[in-house]
Amino acid sequence: MAQNFKINIQRSIDNVYIRLMGDFDGSSAFELSNAIKENLKSSKSILIDTHKLKDVYPFGREVFYNNLLKIKNQQIPIWFIGPNAFQIAPPDTN
Repeated sequence: MAQNFKINIQRSIDNVYIRLMGDFDGSSAFELSNAIKENLKSSKSILIDTHKLKDVYPFGREVFYNNLLKIKNQQIPIWFIGPNAFQIAPPDTN
């Protein structure tokens, strides 16, 4: 994981808010994928905030896409917001 990467998760009754901070590399992508997996069954939607991301590395994006495809069969909306959303959100989401 990028040394400066952090993930903050806030849960409400129905939703999960995930804030990403730092650089997004391959290890960071695995951490985000795992956070999504852990919250799928207990949430009605997941919001991923990219406002605090600095660099998004292409390898991190690819790792995230591949992992998200494995867990995307759940019918829960996953929203990406922030200036880096278009860099990590798969083309069929935002």
